[in-house]
Amino acid sequence: MDIFERIKTNRGPLGQHSKESHGYFTFPKLEGEIGAHMTFRGKPVLVWSLNNYIGLANHPEIREVDAKAAEEWGMAYPMGARMMSGQTKYHEQLEQELASFMGKEDAFLLNFGYQGCQSAIESLVSRNDVIVYDSECHACMIDGIRLHQGKRFVFQHNDMESFEKQLKHAKKLTATTGGGILVLTEGVFGMAGDQGKLAEICKFKDEYGFRLFVDDAHGFGTIGKDGRGAPDHQGVADKIDVYFGTFAKAMATIGAFVASEAHVIEYMRYNMRSQTFAKSLPMPIVIGALKRLEMMRTRPELQADLWKISRHLQSGLKDAGFDIGKTDSVVTPVFLKGSLGEATNVTLDLRETYGVFCSIVVYPVVPKDVIMLRLIPTVVHTIKDVDYTIDCFKKVREKLEAGSYKAEKIASWA
Repeated sequence: MDIFERIKTNRGPLGQHSKESHGYFTFPKLEGEIGAHMTFRGKPVLVWSLNNYIGLANHPEIREVDAKAAEEWGMAYPMGARMMSGQTKYHEQLEQELASFMGKEDAFLLNFGYQGCQSAIESLVSRNDVIVYDSECHACMIDGIRLHQGKRFVFQHNDMESFEKQLKHAKKLTATTGGGILVLTEGVFGMAGDQGKLAEICKFKDEYGFRLFVDDAHGFGTIGKDGRGAPDHQGVADKIDVYFGTFAKAMATIGAFVASEAHVIEYMRYNMRSQTFAKSLPMPIVIGALKRLEMMRTRPELQADLWKISRHLQSGLKDAGFDIGKTDSVVTPVFLKGSLGEATNVTLDLRETYGVFCSIVVYPVVPKDVIMLRLIPTVVHTIKDVDYTIDCFKKVREKLEAGSYKAEKIASWA
């Protein structure tokens, strides 16, 4: 069959509803200044879908530094990949400051979080090595695993009995291949907001001799001392072999980094294909990231304010009888019962009637007949925003339980 003919009828798990959802439920356009209140399709909405955790996206000091860096350097410099012609003292400075901040010997600056994470994983393992990973690892980690030419074993999410079972399989296999074991998990799982069981995982290190890679995209900047992430929060930062953090969440910019022992980072500098063959990060991004890191280190009130909003949101939802799962981070899921059609009607009503914009998550990310509304609190939200949202959720839940949103198809929004 011709490739183009096949994709006409098989649009993929996400693309199968694209015609009905595009422009509203998927690929929506939020306009205006980044913040808690923006515009959607010409109407003001209260936004809970932006990873601007500590409010740096439009912070006046950040905007000033970004603007000055763009004026001084432009967006082209430095040209070329870092290994060839794209290296600067500012890229090195950012790496040194990140390593110091995370308590590691060295760090390597990456162009993008998704691309960087998958490439970091792929670079570390040979065909003789075995990967053991949490079933809810982010897509970028899964794609890194797919690049691995050796064996992999998956354990049930945060289940230590399942984890040890897979470790035993891995150790038995590496006894014959002569390889090692790389364990992958997350500091904070970005959908449901629960932290990875890092402290419990680390208890198995001595017996099974594995190396531990932690993707802490949603923990970096939001938990731990001054935002040092989930490993610091759980007291096991020194036991994490490779720490991955992205700038796309708390720092509200582009880029990422890995931090580890010096010889490991040196190896990755020369073996991560996504960095070797890609243009260096533009100077304004690097200068801006230095300022953002400085503010994370020196403004503890930013994280404190984030948690003030988050605790009010989560406690208010629980007091109102909502199921927010096992989150122990600022990521706040709200679980409801309903079909895909009902989920889209709920979302439509929230946005059009109540002016509340939050992300909707449905099967296959969550089980069938489960609707997850995912809220991302930030320091630019207010207590008034939280109280209003909870009140709206109560009204929507009442309608949902009364059958007002019944539908077999995706709601029409045009």
